[in-house]
Amino acid sequence: MTVRTRFAPSPTGYLHIGGVWAALFAWLYARRHGGQFLLRIEDTDTKRTIPGALESLMTSLRWFGIEWDEVARCRRALWPIHPNPTQRVVPKMGQLAH
Repeated sequence: MTVRTRFAPSPTGYLHIGGVWAALFAWLYARRHGGQFLLRIEDTDTKRTIPGALESLMTSLRWFGIEWDEVARCRRALWPIHPNPTQRVVPKMGQLAH
């Protein structure tokens, strides 16, 4: 089995120390086990996306010495639309309480 880890930031802001820690941990784990590190861009919040944030994030990761093996994009436009996703989850949570 091949190890594949990922870091999935959203381009709604710039990289912060928590993001660096998460990316570094995933990258080190993949490298230690001979696996792959995937940079998965979560561009699902288009209203809050900041121009240049993705480029800044990638530059920052490289500054820390974190290189990825693959880039993937998770696009909101490709997701099936449900009018209210909580309708699927909340009733099930209520059933667990009884």
